[in-house]
Amino acid sequence: MGMKGKIALSAVVGVVVIGVVSANAGSSGKDSSASAAHQPGGKKDSEGAKAAEKKKAAFGGDGDFRVGSDVKPGTYRTTGNADDQCSWERAKDASGETDSLLANDNVTGTSYVTVKAGDKLFKSSGCKDWEAVDPKAKGTPASSMDGDGGMFRVGADIAPGTYRSTGNADDSCYWERTKDAEHGLDSVIANDNVTGTAVVTIRSTDAYFKTTGCGDWKKTG
Repeated sequence: MGMKGKIALSAVVGVVVIGVVSANAGSSGKDSSASAAHQPGGKKDSEGAKAAEKKKAAFGGDGDFRVGSDVKPGTYRTTGNADDQCSWERAKDASGETDSLLANDNVTGTSYVTVKAGDKLFKSSGCKDWEAVDPKAKGTPASSMDGDGGMFRVGADIAPGTYRSTGNADDSCYWERTKDAEHGLDSVIANDNVTGTAVVTIRSTDAYFKTTGCGDWKKTG
């Protein structure tokens, strides 16, 4: 990986760690939900549909959850979060100290997170409820993305291919291709901070694509 990618990643990780401390500070309150393909249970239907929607929630969006008792290891998703009001953290213990941090993020739109069996605590603040998802399940992938939509699952939410995003202000657009939803440094395949037009090829072997602060993405090939 070239120096540019490394610099972009370290800068973003730094922002993320600081952001967790200030995640409950004011925000614009804009609802930047992900695309329609990203919104489970979108139809207004009978009580049965509402009951099914409730059953999907694995745990709430606020609280500290013990892995193994409150939360089972697995992959979870939260959707419909407003600008950076949602923050989460995977921790190796409950000390609250910096070195207990395994991974964390501030979320606009959607986030997927894989909680590992070795984790001790999962912390969530200001997020919509988390639902369990099967990372291998297929969906109806779209060919465009909300540029501030958060994470999209490749092959389910978004189709592989080359995408283009235009009109991005100074380094405000950040994108990331990942091989899993663990959010560690080893998870990142490629990433960049972009000014102007961004072009990226998402491969079918990628697991997720993350986009924050970007103009909408459209598939070009």
